[in-house]
Amino acid sequence: MAAQSWLESLKGAKKTALVQDGKKKVHYLFLDGSEMVEEYDVSNDQLIVRKWKRKSQLGSQGHWQVEVGETFSGAVGNLEQQLIQESSSNPIFTRKDTKTSFQWRIRNLPYPKKVYSATIDPDQRCCIVRTSNKKYYKKFNIPDIDRCRLPLDSSALSFTHANNTLIITYQKPKEILQLEQEVLWELKKVKVAEDGDVDCKTQ
Repeated sequence: MAAQSWLESLKGAKKTALVQDGKKKVHYLFLDGSEMVEEYDVSNDQLIVRKWKRKSQLGSQGHWQVEVGETFSGAVGNLEQQLIQESSSNPIFTRKDTKTSFQWRIRNLPYPKKVYSATIDPDQRCCIVRTSNKKYYKKFNIPDIDRCRLPLDSSALSFTHANNTLIITYQKPKEILQLEQEVLWELKKVKVAEDGDVDCKTQ
C-alpha cells in the first residue's frame, strides 16, 4: 500500500526536532538526499508548514518549495520586493489545512461566488478552479493524495467565498486521517531540542 510505503520513508529519514515560538519544527533528511521541513502548532498538533528541498538532476541543491503554508518570495533582505508583492492585487494562492480537510485560500478574488466553479480532473489527478467570466483559472494537485496513490473524489471538494477570498476545501479520506495520526505518533519518538540547541535547517 502506497500510504504505508510513504510512512516507511518517513520512519527511515533522519529527523531532528526543535520547539520554538509555540511551534514544533521537524527536519527530515531522506535517503535520496531530499529534505522536508514541517512545522506543527504544539497546542493541537496542527500542521502549519511543509516545505521541500530536492536536489537537481545535476546534484546541486534546489530552493525550498512550499507545499503547505505561506510562500514568501524574494531573498531575505529584499524587503522592497516583498512589499511590492504583498501589496499586489494579483490573486495569492496558499494552502492551509485543518484537522479533517485540505484547504486552499485564494486571496484578491473580488468576483461573486456564482462565477466560480471547482472540479476534479481524474485523468490529470488535479483540482481545477475557474471563473465563468474567464478572469481566473488555477489547476493544482494534492501531493498527499498522490503520495498515497488514492483516487480523487469529486464529492469531497467544495468551496465558499467571502471577503475577496475563495476558500476551497477537500475532505481528507480516512486513509489520510489514519496516516497523519501514525506520523504524529512517530514524531513523538523524536528527541526534541529546546530553542537554540539545534539547527533545524528551516532556511
